[in-house]
Amino acid sequence: MTVRESDEQVRGTADAVARRSYGKLVAFLSARTRDVAAAEDALSEAFATALAVWPLQGCPSNPEAWLLTVARRKLIDLARRQHSGEMAAAQLQLLAEGEEWAAEADIPDHRLALMFACAHPAIEKSIHAPLILQVVLGLDAKAIASAFLTSPAAMGKRLVRAKEKIRQAGIPFSVPEREELAERLDTVLEAIYAAFAEGWTDPDGSDAARRDLTEEVMFLARLVSGLLPEEPEALGLLALMLHAEARRDARRTASGEYVPLAEQDPSSWNGAMIVEAEALLQRASALRCIGRYQIEAALQSAHVYRRRSGHANWAEVMQLYDALFALTGSPVVVINRALVIAELHGASAALESMQEVVADARLAEYQPYWAARAELLAKAGAHSEAREAYEIAIGLERDPAVRRFLQRQRSRLG
Repeated sequence: MTVRESDEQVRGTADAVARRSYGKLVAFLSARTRDVAAAEDALSEAFATALAVWPLQGCPSNPEAWLLTVARRKLIDLARRQHSGEMAAAQLQLLAEGEEWAAEADIPDHRLALMFACAHPAIEKSIHAPLILQVVLGLDAKAIASAFLTSPAAMGKRLVRAKEKIRQAGIPFSVPEREELAERLDTVLEAIYAAFAEGWTDPDGSDAARRDLTEEVMFLARLVSGLLPEEPEALGLLALMLHAEARRDARRTASGEYVPLAEQDPSSWNGAMIVEAEALLQRASALRCIGRYQIEAALQSAHVYRRRSGHANWAEVMQLYDALFALTGSPVVVINRALVIAELHGASAALESMQEVVADARLAEYQPYWAARAELLAKAGAHSEAREAYEIAIGLERDPAVRRFLQRQRSRLG
């Protein structure tokens, strides 16, 4: 250690360690006790101790190992206070088994196992994404609540209940066996994508909570694809997210107005992200196990190709939507496919194709359905019905810039 380092240097080191290794340390400690909340508390106390000790003694050569040692000792003290007899002996034995790693440079990485625990079927589905964001990335309940449009108190309570469920139900911290992996991995990927979608609702980056959320979720997607490099859907999800993120800046004019994909300037897209996404898709394709996220990423790739080349590849896009619908049966796919049908066969044929989902009650509050319906009705010349659909779409839209865009579209109907 170097002696008497400044508070600023120490905090910088602590912040870097938290960003790089928080989830790794929580996962390692939780895997031994199955008590996520206790592991988080112990690690939080370890960071607090570091901020007090490191300015005097200097930062250790292996900060992660130092923090792990301190947190493990705090968990041992907690086990001795709270338990007695065989239960205490069992927990102390598990924690003692982690002592050898505290002196090692390479602490075992259990983050993927922790994500599978957070997205376990026994835990309420809607809390999977927030739980992963907190225990793997260390985001606090206030930041997560802001991103998911709920109160910090309510989010905090739900997170506490989920962690208690992990402890009481003895949910295992392990990567599922091959026969279970696909289904369980899909749950983890779905949680990551749900979190990404929340960040995506702030396309101009003016909401700090959502901007930070997008960065954190991209880190998570990279982490999963790095830990599971032979899982094509993990690669596909990262490719999908990169394609979407590559166009973020192009979705707004300098004055903040919404720009739909058909009107965006392809030269303003992030070329490096698109190149990376295409390489990931190639890797996923070589593994010959097609899935939802790969198809969705391929659709984004097809849109990029059409806009950059000027080649109308709607028939190929239609084939991808057909494949996606066969896989998911989602009404959202029917809506997007209808817009492609309009390009190939006209608005009337597109409206006819949407009849199969009109009765789906979920679409009553789904803004993209009404926006797509309004666009197709306008193209078909049914202006009165189009105005009504636009009114509903405008009322359901949260983004002011998109609302203004829809209002302009409606005003053109006369």
